[in-house]
Amino acid sequence: MRRDTQHALLVLLGAALLRIAADDTYLRYVRPSHRWLLLAAGAVIVVLAVVGLVRDRAGPPAHEHGHTPWLLLAPVLVIALVAPPALGADAVSRAGAGNPVVQDADVFDPLPPGAPQLPVAEFVQRAVWDTGGSLHGREVVLTGFVVRRGAATELARMTIACCAADARPHRVRLVGDVADPAPDTWLQVRGVLQEGSATSVTGHVPALTVAEATVVPAPPDPYEY
Repeated sequence: MRRDTQHALLVLLGAALLRIAADDTYLRYVRPSHRWLLLAAGAVIVVLAVVGLVRDRAGPPAHEHGHTPWLLLAPVLVIALVAPPALGADAVSRAGAGNPVVQDADVFDPLPPGAPQLPVAEFVQRAVWDTGGSLHGREVVLTGFVVRRGAATELARMTIACCAADARPHRVRLVGDVADPAPDTWLQVRGVLQEGSATSVTGHVPALTVAEATVVPAPPDPYEY
């Protein structure tokens, strides 16, 4: 492969990183705080490719290399042509039957008045570990996508620490009239925790008695952190 072709591929790769970081597309891959890392990496790759191209044009002919650099085209094509969606119901089904519950605390901060909107992961943590009963009799609002497990309808949200590769699902079983939404349908639900439902027997999946369920658009940022 000619050196100028290699530099052109690097320009395309850097431009692809800049492209996904220019809008909300990058949120399908990494957490919001990593946007500037993508912008910096894309800019550095483009600058290095341009500098290399100028240097090769000004100097003696460079040796050609094999076909391996063509592999740089693969991520460019994936970003430009495929645009994979955020992880959804299929990823939750492959992750297993239970929630990946990590004990952060036994006593959580009191909930604000009314029906507060909670992250699904926080709701699961409170349902499993909170010894202060902060969820007892309290209506909460959760937003997530639908997962079907046999006859059961669950609400799920993926939590990531760094990027989509380390995503972990958190799930809540919905009890009551939620119609029959298709998997990956985004819902906002209002309801009350069924006490004692988040046990090892249920895979630490709490049950929510639903008072209201509304179909909503997928949020720009589909993950929790």
